[in-house]
Amino acid sequence: MEDRWRWVGITAVAPVLWGASYVVTRQLLPPDSPLWGSVLRALPAGLVLLAVARRLPSGSWWWRSLVLGTLTIGAFFVLVYVAAQLLPSSLAATLMSASPAVMMLLAWPLLAQRPRWLSVAGVALGVVGVAALLLTGAAAPDPRGVAASVLAMLMSSLGFVLSTRWSAGVPALPLTAWQLLGGAVVLVPVAVAVEGAPPALDGTEIAAFAFLSLVATAVAYLCWFAGLARLDAGTVGLVGLLNPVTGAVLGVVVAAEGLTVPQVGGMLLVLGGIALGASRRSARSTSAPAPEPGGPPRSTRLPSFPVGARWQGDPHEHPTGPHDRPAPVPARGA
Repeated sequence: MEDRWRWVGITAVAPVLWGASYVVTRQLLPPDSPLWGSVLRALPAGLVLLAVARRLPSGSWWWRSLVLGTLTIGAFFVLVYVAAQLLPSSLAATLMSASPAVMMLLAWPLLAQRPRWLSVAGVALGVVGVAALLLTGAAAPDPRGVAASVLAMLMSSLGFVLSTRWSAGVPALPLTAWQLLGGAVVLVPVAVAVEGAPPALDGTEIAAFAFLSLVATAVAYLCWFAGLARLDAGTVGLVGLLNPVTGAVLGVVVAAEGLTVPQVGGMLLVLGGIALGASRRSARSTSAPAPEPGGPPRSTRLPSFPVGARWQGDPHEHPTGPHDRPAPVPARGA
């Protein structure tokens, strides 16, 4: 139980830092360079993590890095940059908070992770809280910003679930580096073609990009993918609800954005939904279906491997049950 909550806490670092990125982007970065802004966020972070990981992709991970990098980094960063410039920080972060429901739905067919009722209840409670944050503001939102936020949420949710499906046996550090660099590789030619040369930056903008790249990207994504490797996708998505809460709080504290009493109540509902959905009971596996005649009972969830275990099977497949693949073998030194 304590180990589970420890990983929930580590995973929570990511949405808190992402929530802060909306304020930094809106207040400190040039509004007319979303493509180069995304490159300058992803590329340094990817290079730093790759230097630490000292491991290049191999085999199918070359094209997987490009696909995942586009979904979770390249297109996602551009859309978030646009949304942050068109919407208040609290609203931009709030619109992303439907990701737990999307991740939970995608994880069912792609990862065989059937959602528990407490997880569903946690998502529902969080969505009510998000609605309170979203629908009780004073100003009407820019529809372009809303569309950018929703599309970013859908693409990143799919990317995170695919990352979990494909990443068996790949440590979080190189996995994060490959996706960041894959996203940057896709973005650079588009940025050159659309926006021309990189924008000239002053000292404040350089500092803002340093924070976004090294802290709100490198550290945040490393924590996020580490959580995806150890927690079910529904729980990780629920923890992501801290994103709009952080964005709303910092929008008030740093950018003097308004926050109403119903919005404060919405934040409390979001936090309650996270606690409910991330509880130990919600993470238990669902009841197994009836076994086939003459066959062993089958699990409906992926087996949990201990930290340091290495899968001894096809590296491109993810196990579907304890009776379908050999048991994990502890790595040396584990």
